[in-house]
Amino acid sequence: MIQVSLRGEPREFDSGVTAAEVARSIGMGLYNAACAAKVDGVTVDLRTPLDRDCALEILTFDDPEGKRAYWHTTSHILAQAVCRLYPGTKFAIGPAVENGFYYDFDLPATVTPEDFAQLEAEMKKIIKEDIPLERFLLPADEAEAKMEGQPYKQELVREHAAGGEAISFYAQGDFTDLCAGPHLMSTGKVKAVKITSVTGAYWRGDAKNKMLTRIYGVSFPKQSQLDEHLHMLEEAKKRDHRKLGRELGLFMLADEGPGFPFFLPKGMVLKNTLLDYWRKVHKRYGYQEISTPIILNRELWERSGHWEHYKQNMYTTVIDDVPFGIKPMNCPGGMLVYKSEPHSYKELPLRVGELGLVHRHELSGTLHGLFRVRCFTQDDAHIFMTKEQMQDVIQETVQLFDEVYSTFGLSYEIELSTMPEDHIGTVEEWEFNQEVLKNAITAMGKTFTVNEGDGAFYGPKLDFHISDSLGRTWQCGTIQLDSQLPERFELEYTGQDNLKHRPVMIHRVVFGSIERFIGVITEHLAGAFPLWLSPVQVVLLPIADRHHDYANRLKEQLEAAGLRVECDTRNEKIGYKIREAQLQKTPYMLVIGDKEAESGTVSPRHRRDGDLGAMSVEDFIARTAAEIESMEIK
Repeated sequence: MIQVSLRGEPREFDSGVTAAEVARSIGMGLYNAACAAKVDGVTVDLRTPLDRDCALEILTFDDPEGKRAYWHTTSHILAQAVCRLYPGTKFAIGPAVENGFYYDFDLPATVTPEDFAQLEAEMKKIIKEDIPLERFLLPADEAEAKMEGQPYKQELVREHAAGGEAISFYAQGDFTDLCAGPHLMSTGKVKAVKITSVTGAYWRGDAKNKMLTRIYGVSFPKQSQLDEHLHMLEEAKKRDHRKLGRELGLFMLADEGPGFPFFLPKGMVLKNTLLDYWRKVHKRYGYQEISTPIILNRELWERSGHWEHYKQNMYTTVIDDVPFGIKPMNCPGGMLVYKSEPHSYKELPLRVGELGLVHRHELSGTLHGLFRVRCFTQDDAHIFMTKEQMQDVIQETVQLFDEVYSTFGLSYEIELSTMPEDHIGTVEEWEFNQEVLKNAITAMGKTFTVNEGDGAFYGPKLDFHISDSLGRTWQCGTIQLDSQLPERFELEYTGQDNLKHRPVMIHRVVFGSIERFIGVITEHLAGAFPLWLSPVQVVLLPIADRHHDYANRLKEQLEAAGLRVECDTRNEKIGYKIREAQLQKTPYMLVIGDKEAESGTVSPRHRRDGDLGAMSVEDFIARTAAEIESMEIK
């Protein structure tokens, strides 16, 4: 007999019981929902026999690892369907990815979106057959023979064989794949499937290799979940910040500068308004703003450790025969600013912020609108403090994050990233700083997950993953606790004892990248920015030429009140002008006709609330002023 601990509760089973059998013993509901399992923290197949005392967790589709097993199995169903429909297919790899799965094929025919229905029908047939997935192991020579006629799989077998271990396979009826798993128990566990796209992909991502056909798909335990997901994808297409950026005249991308966005006049209004808000908040929290050079010499980057750990992402140049690096982050410049004059404990914590332009060499295939660029403004800040101040400063920083994210209607989850393999500094320092971060967060009543080994090379960090209106998450804010750079740069302050001490430092961003944050909130708000942030807050729509004089006087009056105003004097029908203003997501439209011109009033139309009725200009200005002050999202 063995003891299996389920959620801390021990149960006895015969040795050799499988994870699936344990799930069945608890209840058929859990058994039917089970996708994979965890044994002592390691994700395994449900077929895994348990032969020792252990902690067991049954994973469902609601668990990330369970979802991956579900989607991985569906990728095998796709491969089986493709092989049935296209005899002679050579298949490569088919992993689960963030939002579904894909499989790469070397096909004897071209697959287009018109073929998706046929593929889905064959997949549903395989699902209905409820074929068991069976795992087996083969030695390397037998494994290569098993994959005869499949050169991509044979290449992978030869690589795995170098380790001397047996090769893992999964068979499902007439289809066998080289795979480590884990997988569902049978194809019938998959319920709802959809092929979403097809594209080309080089074998192993190398342009020197053959171009394969990559077919993407997604699957869910319920048709309603699939329908909801597809609706979300359609909504995401409408909200795509690249599409809205063009339509709203915010920014552009050009082949002459891949990864280097161009901000247009309206985009600059949006960006500068966002930066003004950043400055206002940070001034209130006691930050001082600085600016450091974009180019600094290699010796500085070597001293900071970035040359060793980050140089592959840096642009470099040579000035007067001296190598320089274009900064990928602001930290080393901030160290020099602190070091430029002596400091006392009375100044600490010292909060220094910088809206610094940084450059990072990102691969061309990873570039994506404003989300992944090569040049961006980082809203960096560095806080220098004593060890005794660490917890209070961390909590104060989280409070600032709370204020900023709530302004945009964004919630978040916190992730603690711990010491990586390539860290600098002692293990004891890392463990102490990790505990400080944990204690600061838990004392605020907040929870966090742990991302083992993903800290910055100089210190552990708290990453803030914000959720948008479609439920997607984006990593924006971070708080990184650093004892290493102050040591490397020999930073000091004079303590109460009149002796020199080493400060501790926090690196932190709240927006992360201004450009990326603009992309996030553009999609989050579907381009309908709140009044305070909208590039154009009011558009005047005169019905006829005779109303232009009043419209121009009104424009001057509203601009004098601080509003950003445009006047549409085109020779178009008023209905057309209103539709255009709505497409531009303008918060307020003021239709100007005879009645308004004669009475000196306005008739506002809100993009969401519709017609608001006639009112005086003063009342309209008061209304917009209150809305701007409240930063309300409408």
